[in-house]
Amino acid sequence: NDMLMAMLIAVGMVYIVMVIAFREGRAPLAVLFSLPFALIGGLAGTMIAREPISVSSLIGFLMLIGIVVTNAIVLVERVQQQIEHGLSIREALLEAGGTRLRPILMTAIATICALTPLAIGLGGGSIISSGLAVVVIGGLASSTILTLVVVPVMYELLYFKRSRKQRTAAIPAAAEAAA
Repeated sequence: NDMLMAMLIAVGMVYIVMVIAFREGRAPLAVLFSLPFALIGGLAGTMIAREPISVSSLIGFLMLIGIVVTNAIVLVERVQQQIEHGLSIREALLEAGGTRLRPILMTAIATICALTPLAIGLGGGSIISSGLAVVVIGGLASSTILTLVVVPVMYELLYFKRSRKQRTAAIPAAAEAAA
């Protein structure tokens, strides 16, 4: 119960920090949509590795909150920058997905590789820490892939009115340019 409360407090604190950083509430909400996929991946990793849910695996779930949110922040921050430079929401999402794909994948793969020896039982404290490593690897693998899809979709849905207005304004402009 205490670890669950710690995770809820961590999510709340992460959201508050992102609201302060982004100066609004919708973009951080899009970032938080990556968290359920980390939870699902962490549970799947635990089941695949046949690890019990322990205090160390719960600490792994707590770590995932920070790790997964960081990847989504990198993506959303690039989207915000491109919108400030005049791109539409959809164009900014497509550009951010392309330019931030490599750094997001590199950090996720590096973290997974670093935790693999611990997950397979190599090293001194692997009996205690393998649950943590399995949770982080599973959660990071699933959330990284899904973050690149779900966060942009949720971002556009949260800004749907503005995005639709930009798309409808672009249709007459494209027709005039073609004529």
